Amino acid sequence: MSDSIHFHFDTAEESSGYLLWQVTTLWQRKIKRQLDTIDLTHTQFVLLASLAWLSKSQSIVTQIEIANHSKTDRMMVSKVLRTLQEKGLITRKEHETDTRAKAISLSEKGAIVLQKALVLVEQVDIEFFSALNLETSSFNKNMLVLISENQ
Repeated sequence: MSDSIHFHFDTAEESSGYLLWQVTTLWQRKIKRQLDTIDLTHTQFVLLASLAWLSKSQSIVTQIEIANHSKTDRMMVSKVLRTLQEKGLITRKEHETDTRAKAISLSEKGAIVLQKALVLVEQVDIEFFSALNLETSSFNKNMLVLISENQ
């Protein structure tokens, strides 16, 4: 039966998508282990970090801006932001000019938790990607090309 299956590649290791899946899974597993220690999911961390990045350059951040910045599904972002609000990590208020939008901001507790999470995640990143030695910059540039070309 498996003789009738024809792959484009001779081996799985020649498939960029398969390799990306494996690398992502290994990296996410390491991130999860660390974030579990502070009761935060990886998605919650990413949305908190996106909110913090956006807040550096603008006074009002909306849910849609967080979704766009993190390249994450808008409905999922809405659900996760509700959870973050329930945890007391963010606040959601009426937008000053757009009645359909909510202004999202980090709470004091959220800023403390995010700072702890950043230390954990950045350490995982340093250790995980250190295998690339001096090629990290080139790797990051290539990932940016992939993001740009596939939006």
